[in-house]
This record gives sequence, structure tokens and C-alpha cells, in this order.
Amino acid sequence: MFVVCKYQVRASMVKSNQSSFRRILVTRILLVFVPVLLIGEMVTLNKARSSLLNTARQNLKDSAIYKGEKITNTIATLKAILMSASKTRIIQSASTETAEKHLQEIAALLPSTIDCIQLQSLPRKPQKNSQTNQIIASTCGKQVINEQPLSVSNYQDNSDVKITVIPPPKPGTTGTNNQEGKLQLILSQPVNNLRGNLAYVLLLKTTLHRHTENHPESLTGSLIIIDENGKIFAHLLPEKIGSNIQKYVNFANLKTLIKDAIKGKQDSTYINFSDSQEFVVGYTAINSPLTQEKSKKWIILSVSSVQDSLSGLDEIKLILIALTVGLIGAGLWISLYLAPYLASPLEELRDYALNIHSHHAAQPIPRNFKIKEFNQLVQALDQMVERLKAWAEELEIAWKEAKSANTVKSQFLATTSHELRNPLNIIINCVRLVRDGLCDDREEELEFLKRADDTAIHLLGIINDLLDISKIEAGKLSVFIAPLDLHQLLLEVINLQSVNIQKKGLQLKCEIGNKPIPVKADEVKLKQVLINVIGNATKFTDQGSITIRTEIIEDQNKFYVNVSVQDTGIGIDPAEQSKLFRPFVMVDGTTTRKFEGTGLGLAISRNLIELMGGKITLESLGLNQGTTLTIQLPLIDISLLSKSTKNRV
Repeated sequence: MFVVCKYQVRASMVKSNQSSFRRILVTRILLVFVPVLLIGEMVTLNKARSSLLNTARQNLKDSAIYKGEKITNTIATLKAILMSASKTRIIQSASTETAEKHLQEIAALLPSTIDCIQLQSLPRKPQKNSQTNQIIASTCGKQVINEQPLSVSNYQDNSDVKITVIPPPKPGTTGTNNQEGKLQLILSQPVNNLRGNLAYVLLLKTTLHRHTENHPESLTGSLIIIDENGKIFAHLLPEKIGSNIQKYVNFANLKTLIKDAIKGKQDSTYINFSDSQEFVVGYTAINSPLTQEKSKKWIILSVSSVQDSLSGLDEIKLILIALTVGLIGAGLWISLYLAPYLASPLEELRDYALNIHSHHAAQPIPRNFKIKEFNQLVQALDQMVERLKAWAEELEIAWKEAKSANTVKSQFLATTSHELRNPLNIIINCVRLVRDGLCDDREEELEFLKRADDTAIHLLGIINDLLDISKIEAGKLSVFIAPLDLHQLLLEVINLQSVNIQKKGLQLKCEIGNKPIPVKADEVKLKQVLINVIGNATKFTDQGSITIRTEIIEDQNKFYVNVSVQDTGIGIDPAEQSKLFRPFVMVDGTTTRKFEGTGLGLAISRNLIELMGGKITLESLGLNQGTTLTIQLPLIDISLLSKSTKNRV
């Protein structure tokens, strides 16, 4: 009835055209917060794009200057090496073997951009093709590196190094020169023979890559070289080499760029080399290495697409998106956090009153309002809640006491039924053997009756312990520890349990030796544990054998005896083995449910063994693979055994 009234109150307070204070606060904050964030993100992206492009322009300008200086320095170095080599007697002697060895030594000292060095003879008259030039020495085999034939007349005007650009192969040809759009040059230096006559020429073929090394973490761009007339000597597209910039759509801007570079300006700009893509270009000018005239220039361009220049913008976008989502989440959290502080005291009291019926409510009652009436209402609600709590605590205590009493009763009944079953079975079996006349003679009948009598006395001791209610409620069992012979005790237990083992048709194997095993334990309790362990092995084994063995071990200069009971029974799943030593717990499965038991046996056994200073463990490889239970007890000096015990041995 109270729950029904609660929902009726809530329904009457909330109308369809009303909204909660927190919802209004959240929506208003988001309506202002989200547009501001989106505008800020757009402004930041535009600023980042502008900054990346400015950085790209500066880097490409520096890259163009660097590439121009490197080309100039490389060509000057190669010219100096050629001039120096042409004056050596080895080259002037034109001995094929010594000259080729010398050229190999020179090539080893030159940069990796050197493709070949050749020493050729100069005919007096021009030949029809370059293949007629005789190669005296070469670092790249017998392939002539110059496409144009040479003669003495080519070097009559001066003896300076001549430089020519290797053009790309024509479309449809299979030439190998300049197939990747690289700048390839041939430097040639005339060489006099030993008599001082012009007779040879020293040729050097070099490749200047369009992608040259630059400073780390800078945008280098691709290399384009144009002379002052607009002829292209190097380009990222091989088919463009040898053409003129007049073919470009944006020819006017390129022409202006060339004029600015010739005037000595070093800068960067944007140029469209095609209709679909825009490029960022850094430019500078160097003296043309093809001529001695200083008015002739090469314009060095370092080119990168705008898309490549803005490669870092995607990462900035991801960061901004993550930041936006985080800020929106933070704004939402702030609005939810501020709502309780901005709500009215009446709303706080209303929420508390509506949830006061909950037994698990942990929210304290609101206090310290500035309005007196609210504080008086708080005091009244507080007194009412305290009375309700007192009544609830009384009911919970009474419920726990009833539950505890029921648990104690269940534990008592389960423990009694489990601990009495095995001794009673032994007594019943012995009596029935005598009653049914299955004994061979009177002596065997007396032996079974004595076994039943011993078991009955043992059972009486167990009942006396179980009837000690104070011990059961405290969860403790008392033990009387004294020296005893474990070997003799094992023989007694095996004698008691052999009837059940033989009745199931199982084979009993005993590997316990014939020497005394002195331990300190409670004889009655230890006997109870051994009976329980062997009884469990018998109960869970339908065929096969039960092996009982003892083993003396040493651990950290202390000696222990291990009593293991191994069966070939149903085994235990490794995942379930840890549950077996808990009170009232059994492995619950289709294989084991058919066996009776309360789950107290191993739990009681473990407590008893631990009270005697030992430990008990269980191992099983899995279902249907048997089980081995091991009891470990510390050994004592055999001299501590009583005389009566020794006499029994």
C-alpha cells in the first residue's frame, strides 16, 4: 500500500509539460557549449593549416637553397678532381691496366652519385657516332657513357672541363639514361699525352638525385631545375625533362618566379603545375654549370604538394575531435555536478522524503538550511528515520538469530549422519556375517564380533564428541596429543575397512612396511580421519584398487611421514578440488551426486590434522583418473613411544 501511494505522489507531482531542473541545466549548457567548441575547432584548424603551410614554405625555401649549394659544390668538386687527375702521368700515359686501376681508386674516393669514369682517345676528326670512340680505361665496363662523338676539335678553344646534361630517353625507346627524372651530367676534361699533345679525354658521369638529403625533420620536396630560358633539366616526371615551361598552364607565374630568382630573390610561393593539384615551391638561382657566363642561371625549385605539406593536419584534427568530445563530456559532468548545489532546499527534502522508504538508502538527510521551517522539518524526519532504523535493526537481529539456529541444527544433523555412517556400516556388516553363518568357524565369528565391538566403542567416542554442543557452536574440536605408533594404527584401520573393500570387489594394496612410525597425535581423532579417508576412497571406487602407502621425507632438516591413500575411482575435476575441504561442500555433478554425504568429512579431517601439527592434501588428474589423498605428520624420536606401545609393535 505504501509503494502504491509513493508512485501516486510522484505521478501527481510531475506533469507532461514540465521538466526537471537538472535536465534544463544540462540542455542549456550544451546549447551554449557545443557551438562555441565547434567554432573554436574551425578557427584552430584554419590557424593550424596556415601555420603548416608557412612552415612548409620556409622549409622548401631552405631546401631549394641547400640543393642549389650542394649542386654547385658537387660540380665544383668533380671539376677539380677531373682537372687534377688529367695532369697525372698515369692518365697521360694512357696505359690501360694502370689507368683503369687509378680510375677505380679515384671512384672509391668520390661520392656515391658517381656512375662512371672513363678515359677515351680523341680522334682527329669527328666520328659518326660515339661507339667509335676508343675506351682506354673505364670503371663501368666497355659501354660508352657519352652519346655524342668526340674529337680533338671539340677542345681546341679551351682546356676547361665541359659539362653536358644527359637527356631522358625518347618515348618508345629502351634507353636507360635518366629514366627516373634525375639530373644526370657528363663532365669531360681533355688530357694531353706525355709529349704534351691533346690525345685523350677524361669523362665522368654523375647523377644528382631529385630527393637530396636535408636537415632532419624538415620538408625537403622534389627537385626541379630550369634554366633562364625555361628549359627543364630535372623534374619529378621524366617526360618533362628537355621540355619548356611554356607548356604549363600556369606559365605566367612560372616566368615571374624565374625572373625573381635570376634577380637573386630566394622565396617560396604556390604554383599549379596541373589543373588538379596545387604545389608549394621554394626557389633560388645558381650559376649555370654548363657555361662560364655568369649571366646564365639555373633556377633550383624544391616542390611539394599542398596535401603533403598538410600531412600533420589530420593528426591535429584527431586531437581536436578528442578534445571536443572530452570538453563536451566535461561540460556535461560539470552541469550534473552543479545541479545539486543549485537546486532548492525543497527539492532536496522532496527527494529524501520520496526515497526514505528504501531500506538500503544511504543518503543523509539534508541539514543546515537558512529557513527555520525546513530545519524543523529535517528534525522531525530525522526522528522518524531513527525510529524506523531501530525497528529494522531489531527485526534483522531476530532474523539472523533464527537463521543461525537453523544453520547450527543443519550442521549438527549433517555432521552426525556423516560421522556415524561408516562405523555403523562396519558394525552391521560384521554382525550380518555372523548372523548369516558366513564364517568358517567359531574363531572367525569371534574375530568379527570383536571388530564390531571395537567399532562400536569408537562410534561411542564420536557420539560423545558430537553431543558436546558447546564445542560444535564454537567450531572447535579438542584433541589429546600423545606419542603413538602410526604403523600399528594403520593396521587397525585397514583391518576395520577391509570388509567394505572386499565387499566391493576391490584390490587392497598396502605398502606401509613393518617398522614403527613414531608420531605425536590424538589416536582417536587420527583413527577417525583414517577411517574417513579410506572409507571415501572405497565409496568412490567401483573397480580397480586402493593403495595405502607410507613414505618418510625430509624437509629443511625435519622429518615427516606421508600417508597416502590412492584409488582408481571417479576422480575429481581440478577446478573443483579446492572446494572439497570446505564445510558442507560436495562436488555437485552427475557423476558424484549418486554418492551420499554431507561434505563435512574432509573439512573435519583437515581441522583435526592441522591441530595435530600436520597437513592434508588431495590430488587428482581429472574425472575417471583416480584420486590420491596425502596426510603428512611430523616424526618424533622413537624413544618417546611408551613401553606398552613398543610391546604392541
